[in-house]
Amino acid sequence: MTASSVPPQKQVVFEWEQTRHSVAEDVLGIVTGTFVVALGLHLLKAVGAVTGGTAGLALLIDQSSEIPFWLIFTLVNAPFVVLALWKKGVRFTVLTAICVGAVAALSAVNVGWMPVSAPQPVYAVLGGNLLVGVGLLILFRHGASVGGVNIVAILVQDRTGFRAGWTQMIVDVLIVVASFLVVDWRMVVLSAVGAVVLNLVLALNHRPGRYIGH
Repeated sequence: MTASSVPPQKQVVFEWEQTRHSVAEDVLGIVTGTFVVALGLHLLKAVGAVTGGTAGLALLIDQSSEIPFWLIFTLVNAPFVVLALWKKGVRFTVLTAICVGAVAALSAVNVGWMPVSAPQPVYAVLGGNLLVGVGLLILFRHGASVGGVNIVAILVQDRTGFRAGWTQMIVDVLIVVASFLVVDWRMVVLSAVGAVVLNLVLALNHRPGRYIGH
């Protein structure tokens, strides 16, 4: 069936001017995405869990040092922001730097304004990873990320078509395995399950061509 034979109300419009996000939509998307990511990380931090990517690495360092999480998160992601400038252009890099800063700032705010006392570990780990996954999806849809392995995963997807979620899952396994050095083995196992949940959210939902909006 050709496009001309499809009823007008069912035709898909691909013109850039009609499908791109407005500035207001991008701003709201970035605010929402960073808030959801920071909330998910707050739950993971509260139970001493880790996850994949640079967020997991930051959580791991946080548990073995006295450095504030917001600072660790910023420093860990800084090299990947430079990588974004080299491979993804100025707009993506600026938005990613803003998102990294926003998540770091919100993480500091969450500590003071939303203290979490002894949440149920399974609920916190699974819920935290779901929130991080959903937040990342929102940011991806608005041309941004929170740095780290997300950038590498998107680059691989753009170049090869290999889904971003699967790339990140491979790296995440390595990070979670490394957490055996500082985290109780039961929490490592639970964290591994949570990391799989996060990456399934990305792998099953972030596909090139699935969505039209830019």
